[in-house]
Amino acid sequence: MSKLNKKRKQFIIGSLIIPLLLLIGFVMIPAFDLLRMSFTDWDGYSLKSNFVGIQNYIDMFKNPDLWLSLKNNAVYFVIHLLMIFVELAFAVLLTSKLRAAKFYKTMVFMPYIINGVAIAYAFSYFFSPINGAFDAILTGLNLEGWIRSWLSDPKIVNYVLAFVSLWRFSGYHIILFMAALQSLPKDVEEAARVDGANTWQLFKYVQIPSIMLMVDFVLFDNIRGALQVFDIPFVMTAGGPGYASSTFTLYTIKTAFTFSDFGLASTMAMAIMFMIIVIYIIQNKVIHGIILKEGKKHG
Repeated sequence: MSKLNKKRKQFIIGSLIIPLLLLIGFVMIPAFDLLRMSFTDWDGYSLKSNFVGIQNYIDMFKNPDLWLSLKNNAVYFVIHLLMIFVELAFAVLLTSKLRAAKFYKTMVFMPYIINGVAIAYAFSYFFSPINGAFDAILTGLNLEGWIRSWLSDPKIVNYVLAFVSLWRFSGYHIILFMAALQSLPKDVEEAARVDGANTWQLFKYVQIPSIMLMVDFVLFDNIRGALQVFDIPFVMTAGGPGYASSTFTLYTIKTAFTFSDFGLASTMAMAIMFMIIVIYIIQNKVIHGIILKEGKKHG
């Protein structure tokens, strides 16, 4: 048994060494280097850089265009957050005995596996004011009065881009919820039905509490995705008109590669990491508070 335990420990240590080295090499070291660069004025190509202290952080907070970009990120966050309830409902529906459920599952997940740049280009043509399919559909339905400059009107452009993002990622969240729901023990659901629970009570008191870990992950994915959204606004509008559809990540990349200010861009990248961590901690506390409250109520 001692030899078996020794081999088991060696196997565990050997299995962890490579992931640990990859984590250190590709996550921790770059993160510390990013933190170091955020206190410099490095332009991205010079051999030397000057230490500027917290000046980059001061400049970041004083930048109105950056705050506008962060406000645009909030549009993605709120729309995806509201859609989570719909995604969960679709997951419950698709895990039930629905005719052609496999076909619907495939169609729901298909947008997620398509390249994001390809999706952005496709929707650029779809919303194009010149021979755009969406305007043609509205015209065919005698709704010409609804036609707008979908990708150049600052009032609606972020909602259009958020819709494209929603179309792409909702299927991924539905599949995650379905996987969580399918992992629930069938005898628990059957026992609840025997006790007289209807579909809504089964959903509220059995299914939702049992998949809260997956709900927590999807909420975190929403936070991360909303703050890091890049490809859709970059391809479809390039952040325009002006900075009306720019996002925090898009503005950060433009600061680095267009304005050659890698020091300030590193500061913005650190800010994104900090915001994701803080929002997730707050979200986690709220969710655990809800779970404890429900547990005391029904305990």
